[in-house]
Amino acid sequence: MNESVNRKPEDLVLRLRGITKQFGDLVANDAIDLDLARGEILALLGENGAGKTTLMNILFGHYVADAGEAHVADASGTLAPLRGGSPNASLLAGIGMVHQHFTLAENLSALDNIILGTDSLFRPWQRQRDARRKLAALMDRSGLLVDLDATVATLSVGERQRIEILKALYRDARILILDEPTAVLTPQESESLFATLRRLASDGLSVVFISHKLAEVLAISDRVTVLRGGQVVANVAAAGTDGPRLAEIMVGRPIPPTVRQPMAPGEAVLELAEVHVPGEHNRPALTDANLKVRRHEIIGIAGVSGNGQAALSNLICGLAAHDHGRFEIFGRTAVVGSPGRMIAAGVGRIPEDRLHDGIVNGMVVWENLLLEDYNRAKFVRAGFLRHGAARANARQVIEAFDVRCPGPEAATHLLSGGNIQKLILGRVLNREPGLILANQPTRGLDIGAVTYVHSRLLEARGAGAGVILISEDLDELLTLSDRIAVLYRGRLSPAMATEDVTIRRLGLMMAGQTSEGAAADAA
Repeated sequence: MNESVNRKPEDLVLRLRGITKQFGDLVANDAIDLDLARGEILALLGENGAGKTTLMNILFGHYVADAGEAHVADASGTLAPLRGGSPNASLLAGIGMVHQHFTLAENLSALDNIILGTDSLFRPWQRQRDARRKLAALMDRSGLLVDLDATVATLSVGERQRIEILKALYRDARILILDEPTAVLTPQESESLFATLRRLASDGLSVVFISHKLAEVLAISDRVTVLRGGQVVANVAAAGTDGPRLAEIMVGRPIPPTVRQPMAPGEAVLELAEVHVPGEHNRPALTDANLKVRRHEIIGIAGVSGNGQAALSNLICGLAAHDHGRFEIFGRTAVVGSPGRMIAAGVGRIPEDRLHDGIVNGMVVWENLLLEDYNRAKFVRAGFLRHGAARANARQVIEAFDVRCPGPEAATHLLSGGNIQKLILGRVLNREPGLILANQPTRGLDIGAVTYVHSRLLEARGAGAGVILISEDLDELLTLSDRIAVLYRGRLSPAMATEDVTIRRLGLMMAGQTSEGAAADAA
């Protein structure tokens, strides 16, 4: 599906033709053509593994294309060939990129981070006066206001993102690539970012916006290019389409909406009363937290990353201990500081970092599926592992949870992010735990994988589990949660009925502003 857009050659700032990149037998990019006009905001969509990251890495010089050509407009507007395999060449050509995970030195000031690498190493000092003058003009024009003398470690997530964008603009970027730019922002910070992008685009900056949030894509972009299987399958005007249609184009089939049916909650499976978890390295932990989770309900935990989510997660998983307060699981005092005992007690864990904490890269699929299950009698006899039973278990999980892999012997690290998440889901849900901790369960996943994860969590809720859903995606929380609480600097708000909250109210609470009149359920 392509919509012709009349562009004169002199309007183009980027022209890709026939870009192809292959890794072994995998064709990541297959003869991709893409144009970007001056002042245009182009959204790039696709499932996990569709080729978006590879294409942007080629454009930014991290990879060299096997075939095809890239041309970028110079300061005069003339398209010139882009030298591949050189980030410095891409920077000099006017291409800037803000990665999802910021690359800032937290012990340096905002100014030092912005100008770092722009002066020769042989200069005994940097031209800070000139830099301040240039940045003052940039901040005035873009609205990206930052205290240049503040140490990055003291700044909010939104302020750090402004620094990353200013870094690119300071280097005279004419094309800005943003990878999942709203993943860790509050709704208010996202709105501010969008206003900034519109202002910059009106001044001639061209933007490539990569996101899985379809509503945001439609709100900010002029045009949407969709990749599937390494190929461009659609190129449409944002004003002429909608979220469900884009989702269908991305995955090649209609995506049914996720619907949470009302259910009467059962008995409590977890209760925290005035629980305090000491912090580490001066980061927020938990302060006098109160929370009750019942069977047949999902409790959502909202908050900007770093406000106590790790402490709450580690406590429930047995990786951390509280120093005062009451912590009960299934009506009994929890045995803290022992992940094995928490699992044995009926706690299932979907960790935040699926690659670091969820799997062991060197193990194959069937081995990873036994990581939290190796003591079960069905897999061990007389102290020896029953390999046949372990592989049979893996085949059952692969089929039941639609894990796309060759079989039980597949190398886990070669699976896509979505399939690794399905593998972890299968490992957890196959045990039918009474309490499930789902920490950022869909981060970085495409719409198809997100919908699948959501459906399995709702199935577990329906089967009688209580679920704690920690997520920075407010749409996800509002879709799945029966009640929502907010973490801010280690303090957990009372859980509110989902029907009584809005994205705006949650955003204000995430930023530390009291939400007056919120309907709270202290139980």
